[in-house]
Amino acid sequence: MNLLKSLLILISFSCFVSCSKKDDAVVTNDLEGFTLVTTLNNNTHKIELYTTSGKFQTGYNEIYVRIKNAQGNTVNNATITWTPTMHMMGMTHSCPASTISKNKGYIVFQMAGTEEEYWDLKVNYTIDDVAYTVTDTIQVAASAKRVVETFQGSDNNRYVLALVNPVKPAVAVNDISAVLYKMESMTSFVVVNNYTIKIDPRMTGMGNHTSPNNVNLTQGTAGMYYGKLSLTMTGYWKINLQLADATQTIVKGEAVTDTNEGSSIYFELEF
Repeated sequence: MNLLKSLLILISFSCFVSCSKKDDAVVTNDLEGFTLVTTLNNNTHKIELYTTSGKFQTGYNEIYVRIKNAQGNTVNNATITWTPTMHMMGMTHSCPASTISKNKGYIVFQMAGTEEEYWDLKVNYTIDDVAYTVTDTIQVAASAKRVVETFQGSDNNRYVLALVNPVKPAVAVNDISAVLYKMESMTSFVVVNNYTIKIDPRMTGMGNHTSPNNVNLTQGTAGMYYGKLSLTMTGYWKINLQLADATQTIVKGEAVTDTNEGSSIYFELEF
């Protein structure tokens, strides 16, 4: 009987170790291509935040969230939400932030932080019906190129438009994607549906020439906007933008013409 009991204990322990290793392997796999940015701490957990660039920066940031308990083990059954907040001039505002699914989500920072004007991030999470929270300041740097636009449209709505891809542009017809949000209040942003993001890429240092085979961005899966961006040579490209609503009325941005070299809203790429 004692031998049988010992065998059962050994089998249970082996299963626990095996399952733990499997879970760790899955998490490690999910983190491929991500670099730790910062760790938020409370009395019970460490909340690790990862991005592909290894930092938070203005524009679109894909973020992986990993929670570890006091023993250093990864927690895989947490339900997580977050709230980014900018503190500036005695007031606060937020920014577009997705839901978190399978520990991944994204945040679109419209502006960089400084010592006087700074971002913090509040993370709420639930594990086995127990609620936890942590809030701490985070560093947000300015992106090297213009990858996010915040503006008021002719319809009096305020919008946030951010470039998602291409992260590594090539001399080719590239897949281009972006996210588009409407600002309902200082703390509320909603995905805009059924608009069109018109693009006109130009090489400003090469006679402002354009390129063929571009396809304007329209809404696809998960609310994101997708199109095709033709880049015919390496160098600096200005991606002129026009935002059209569901009726194809232009609410922001101007067409490039012989007398107008660029739109008032645009993205930048250089490679």
